[in-house]
Formats: sequence, C-alpha cells, structure tokens
Amino acid sequence: MEASIVITVRNEADNIADLLESLVVQEGAKEIIIVDSYSTDRTPDIVRGFARRYPEIKFYQRSGKRGEGRNYGVERATGEYVVFIDGDCIASEGWLGEMVSSLRHSDVAAGKTVYVGRTAYLGLERVELYRKGMDVTYPSCNLGYRKKVFSEIGGFDSWFITAEDIDLNIRAVDAGHAISYNERAVVRSRTRDNIYQFSRQAFWNGAGRKQLTMKHGSLWRNYKPLDMFRRRMNAYAMLRVVMALLGYVGYKLFGERRTGLSGEQAGA
Repeated sequence: MEASIVITVRNEADNIADLLESLVVQEGAKEIIIVDSYSTDRTPDIVRGFARRYPEIKFYQRSGKRGEGRNYGVERATGEYVVFIDGDCIASEGWLGEMVSSLRHSDVAAGKTVYVGRTAYLGLERVELYRKGMDVTYPSCNLGYRKKVFSEIGGFDSWFITAEDIDLNIRAVDAGHAISYNERAVVRSRTRDNIYQFSRQAFWNGAGRKQLTMKHGSLWRNYKPLDMFRRRMNAYAMLRVVMALLGYVGYKLFGERRTGLSGEQAGA
C-alpha cells in the first residue's frame, strides 16, 4: 500500500458522504481509515454504508482527542505515506496523487486549503508561526507524512486540545525534516456555520497556541506581527483575535499543566 488516508470524525453526518465520495475516486493504491469518536448522529451508519461498497475504507471507533484518534489510525495504516484530512472537507480531483508526489521527494508535505462557506468568515488567514524559516502552521486537514518519520518524531501529542498539528510540524522541522508545500493538492474546508461556532473555534485555537508555548518555550519571536496587522481587519477578524486572546490567557491561568517531560518549559 502506498498511501493511507487517516481521518478522525465526530458527528459529521452532514459532511462525511461528500468527503468519502471525493476520496474513493482518488487515483493510486490507497486505504481510507476513519476513526470515529463515538458520534451520536448517523456518521457511523453512513461510513459503514460506504465501507460495504468500497473495501479500501476501514472504520474504527475510539474515544479521545483528535491527536489520539489520528495516532490510532496511523498505527493501523499500512501505507508508506500517511495523509490527513478532516471530516468536513472535500478533496479535489488529483489531491492524493499530488500529496504522494510531494512525499516521494520530501518527508512532510502540505497542500493548499481553500475555505468555503459563510462569506463573513472567508479571507481570515492563518496566523503563521515560523520555525527555522519554515511555516509550521499548515493544518492537518491537508497534511502528509512519511509514516516512518511520523513514528520517529512520536506522532501527535495527545496533550493538545488544538494546535497538535503545529506541534507535530515543529518537531518535524527540529528533527531536520523540511515541509514541502504543493498548491496543486487542494482541499476545500468548510467554515463554521454560525457566530457561536466561529467564536468557540477561535477561543480553543488561542488555548492551543498557549499550549505550544508551554511545551516549546516562548514563541513570540517566531511570529510576524507586522504581517498580521497589515491584513484586512474587519469585525470578524477582530472577534477572532479577541476570542483567541481569551483562550490563550484562559489556558495560561486554568489549563492543564504539562508534567514529566524533560527539556520543556513554560512560556510567557
């Protein structure tokens, strides 16, 4: 098997069929591993229905955080490469082939993520974080690793609420692996449906950034603040900043502390 696609889901009944339909038509030797965190909607029934028609689909259920589910899926993967995508995404034609092509020449590959959905939330770009000159904020809804490299650096850290993909990329870069970006490997990712979900996502993303500093030390020098403020700042962008700061400060004050790991320090 050349490539294993690993997906963690919970309550994605409205989206999972679109994702699977976009994956089963991808060319190349592949398996599609779904790890469901005990959804309470029709997600398991929909996936099982697809699995009966497409033997490359393998369905598992396991509770836990996103990183734990992905690690569980990778453990069961037989491919040389593991490629991650989310349950609310749609892979464009040729996506897997482009990711595999990149991974044949690089240990880590990231594709182009295009956000679709509520117009108000579009155009709000990632807040990039750089490590050794490389952007490490490529999201795991469109990210691939050589399975050997993924295992060598320890996989996703299950301590993280969010930002587990950034942490993984940081450790990959620190271990000497470059991240290759392929803009032809396109995934469409849905924005949040309403202001509550949008705010909640921003809050937990802020908490994840604080977790990064608690594990890796202060990271402020690795951001590019001028680039952040040169971008268009509308009301939604400002709301995202405020909610992210609340999440950052909230986790600093009340979040779970990281213990028992040598060489890690708490940041500001």
